Amino acid sequence: NASLLGILQHPDGTVLKQLQPPPRGPREQEFYNKVYDSDCCDSILLELREYLPKYFGVWSPPTAPNDTYLKLEDVTRKFNKPCIMDVKIGQKSYDPYASAEKIQQQVSKYPLMEEIGFLVLGMRVYHVSSDSYETQNQHYGRSLTKETVKDGISKFFHNGYCLRKDAIAASIQKIEKILKWFEGQQQLNFYASSLLFVYEGLCQATTVRLSDVTLAEKRGVPKGLLSGGDILEYNNNIHVINSTENGKIEASVSKGLSKFYALHKKAYSKRHHSQLSLKVENLEQDNMWKSSTCITQEHLNGNVIPQLEKVFCHMPTERKESANVEVRMIDFAHVFPSNTKDEGYIYGLKNLITVLQNILDN
Repeated sequence: NASLLGILQHPDGTVLKQLQPPPRGPREQEFYNKVYDSDCCDSILLELREYLPKYFGVWSPPTAPNDTYLKLEDVTRKFNKPCIMDVKIGQKSYDPYASAEKIQQQVSKYPLMEEIGFLVLGMRVYHVSSDSYETQNQHYGRSLTKETVKDGISKFFHNGYCLRKDAIAASIQKIEKILKWFEGQQQLNFYASSLLFVYEGLCQATTVRLSDVTLAEKRGVPKGLLSGGDILEYNNNIHVINSTENGKIEASVSKGLSKFYALHKKAYSKRHHSQLSLKVENLEQDNMWKSSTCITQEHLNGNVIPQLEKVFCHMPTERKESANVEVRMIDFAHVFPSNTKDEGYIYGLKNLITVLQNILDN
């Protein structure tokens, strides 16, 4: 996952980003030093820390003391199958001090920057079905137009089974917090800076094949549910087991477990219908389990869901906490002091929110 960002992973849970040649490298280092200064008492900078990777100073390899690396938090570390996207934000990807040729070079790379306000620099998406990653490089982002940018971004949230609406909604909430910070500060302007998006690609219930879901939809019962035997197998993905007391389903969802448990046919009498509920024993996996609602949202008509709840298991619709998603600001080689709002960055954030909201609504 670090190769996407051109940085090295350190065994201690940080990443090492090589300092660029002057003036860019020193400028980025100065930015981090300023924001993370232990004497900092500027509330705007203190809040900004929330949206950045944690900074642990600089590091040089003993063998090459002149090579300097920024030591930063690895935002992807807590994820099993991190899906990562790097999006450059702003209407201009050149700074106020850029030469005419630098401006020309930057504009020609993506002439739509002014209009769209952001550019996808790369993405890496975990596909559940193939247990592999699909990667897109910067050429992918530059090929996106006003008309195709929505589909281009939605690709990042599609895991081969369904659109991860939970991850989109959580991303919007996090961008909105960053937008609010930008609306409230006039001391820094950011050029050619990015947002790093990370969400958990391991979404438990997506191991149900779509054809199975469609089948359940047509028949109103999962295939194999009505045959005999204490433990019934459902396409090797779902094992139907005896119900526990009160007809409740106990789902133990644990790391790497690609199966979930549903009620045995004996529990499908009417008196149990109202009691169907789901208990997730491993709270760490709670989010992933909840994100499995993407199946019901994406592939089942609303009117089928009540039927499925009767014969299947109740998929929680409300989320007590947002999906396992990180959105962090990165790349600060072109951050400059200012006395005005960063309108270009604000424009980009607002447009990105609009695009994500459109994906969610349609």
